[in-house]
Amino acid sequence: MSDSLHPDVPAIDQSVFSAMQSLKELPKIQKALDIAQKQTDQAMAEQVEICEIPSPTFHEEKRAQEIARRMKAYGLTDVTIDAIGNVVGIRKGSGNGPVLVIDAHMDTVFPEGTDVTVRRKGDTYYAPGIGDNTSGVRALLQLIRCFNEADIQTEGDIIFVGTVGEEGNGDIRGAKFICNGERHIDGYIAIDSFTAGVVVMGGVGCHRWRVGISGPGGHSFMDFGKIPSAIHAMCHAGHLIDQLTPPSEPYTTFNIGTIKGGTSVNTIAPSCEVDVDIRSISNEELLKLEAQIFQAFEDGVAEENKRWGITDPERMLKLTKTQIGDRPAGARPDDCPVIQTALCAQKLLGIELTQFCPSATDANAPISKNIPSACLGSGGLSEKFHSLDEYFVAQDIHQGPQLVLLAACTLVGAEGQKPLLPIVK
Repeated sequence: MSDSLHPDVPAIDQSVFSAMQSLKELPKIQKALDIAQKQTDQAMAEQVEICEIPSPTFHEEKRAQEIARRMKAYGLTDVTIDAIGNVVGIRKGSGNGPVLVIDAHMDTVFPEGTDVTVRRKGDTYYAPGIGDNTSGVRALLQLIRCFNEADIQTEGDIIFVGTVGEEGNGDIRGAKFICNGERHIDGYIAIDSFTAGVVVMGGVGCHRWRVGISGPGGHSFMDFGKIPSAIHAMCHAGHLIDQLTPPSEPYTTFNIGTIKGGTSVNTIAPSCEVDVDIRSISNEELLKLEAQIFQAFEDGVAEENKRWGITDPERMLKLTKTQIGDRPAGARPDDCPVIQTALCAQKLLGIELTQFCPSATDANAPISKNIPSACLGSGGLSEKFHSLDEYFVAQDIHQGPQLVLLAACTLVGAEGQKPLLPIVK
């Protein structure tokens, strides 16, 4: 039985499959696919080198400069770092074909000072960030080499992007910037640290809020009953939030992830602050749950003020809300050309589809703009990502670039074959 987290896999469009099958047999496409397989040692060495350049969210500059240098070295002549810090390299097509963006995010969750030295044991590599998303960056750079070394001529343009701020409070700001309307975009493929058997067909929406409660504070003994506590009010609110029952279909969740406040054990707390994460497959349910959570915070403050009969505005607790994350939800239909080409490429390459699901990736940005989009895997196997024990198994790492290459060529048109990606008017 399908649900919003495990939707039915759409049937493959045979016309798309036939077009890609013909394309795959062309000499230059075969050469590009062979390059991806033959260059796995080079690609893995590159993944290690890039991993060892620290790239915390909001501080991706050093890695961005190196990726820009490599893009130019691999044959892209139009490479810039944009106003928000994305690395953008454009490979022009031969005609008036569609424009396809292919991205991989450059940032990692690890703070500055984290040891990112890579250790190797056989085909397994250990380091924070070695998979998520250095593997995606490796696949992106390998794609550029495949296109240029095989001299593939496309009809449409391909924009290769290393994005900033995909992780955490980066809030996919790099992808949002690419999709802000200043560029014409007809399709979008994000590459992330999955196996090549994964197709992310939708975006899990996420709203994050920093909610604060503040008041005058006071002495725990002398001012008891006269001054309301910000921490007590937050506890009231947390209890009310814990009683909420969001729907399981479409899947919708909440979490209070951090809490801090107070000054000492014998002080009535003048402040308390929490970070709240709200997620859903549905924007409608996301907003509905968000409103219920906001009401719980209002009720918690009101209850604490009422308990002590506080009516003086100077002594009453006050509530503040600051949004710290906004990832829009959405999903692509079964006939989305990016999804169809991804499924066809998997079948032609003999890659088993292991997951067809929504997630929170750079693809949320274009999906929310109704741009044909998906997030595909880089190849290899990433494990324990977002932890200091992260590791990457370098098996079948050629599959990610091969998969994206076939999908991209079919979408933008290559070697005389017409593009299947419609041009957005």
